[in-house]
Amino acid sequence: MKARSNAIFGIITMSALLVLYFFLAGVKAVALIMSGDAIAVAMGIALVILPIIGVWALVREIMFGYSATKLVDQLEAEGNLPDDLFVVEGGKRPTHENVEAVFPKYQQAAETAPEEWRNWMRLSIVYDAAGDRKRARQATRQAITVEHN
Repeated sequence: MKARSNAIFGIITMSALLVLYFFLAGVKAVALIMSGDAIAVAMGIALVILPIIGVWALVREIMFGYSATKLVDQLEAEGNLPDDLFVVEGGKRPTHENVEAVFPKYQQAAETAPEEWRNWMRLSIVYDAAGDRKRARQATRQAITVEHN
């Protein structure tokens, strides 16, 4: 639970700093646009467009994190987390050997029943435990997509 609190604090802090940046960039953009100089106007327009892209990316990542957390919480409530990652009782981090041993089971489950979001979410957790963040995010996105359909 402490890890989740730290993550939420980090998200709030980074979001607040990003909003502050957007405000300051907006002030500078208005000043550049009002200058009337062609290059300054172009830079001012860029300073307006880039924060809009930043807001879109921030909202998208927050929605992704919220959806992923909701699915993991549901898996946990159902008792369906991949608990076989931890061979040692009370272990905090799965070992590389543990991940390699259980990975085929979760990969096969996702391939066998791709319409089941729980399989994709468990595969995502195993990818994450293996340190493969890119595939973990892909599997999480698949789980979110399947769950929403």
